[in-house]
Amino acid sequence: MGKNEPTFEQKLERLDQIVKLLEKGDAPLAESLGLFEEGTGLIRDCSRQLDEAEQKVVKLRKGPDGAPVEEPFE
Repeated sequence: MGKNEPTFEQKLERLDQIVKLLEKGDAPLAESLGLFEEGTGLIRDCSRQLDEAEQKVVKLRKGPDGAPVEEPFE
């Protein structure tokens, strides 16, 4: 993650703002499309970050023989 890149939490907060703006339905079409595109990008970024975090957790959870041990997240 770059120095000036928003955190995961900041991205989720922005996504929440975008959803609220779109739900109001009073933005002009061009602005709504821009918000939709921004939201889609945020979802993609957040999904990628979650996938990376999951891979790190799995890497950290190796069994005694080195084989990954999958346990449910609680």
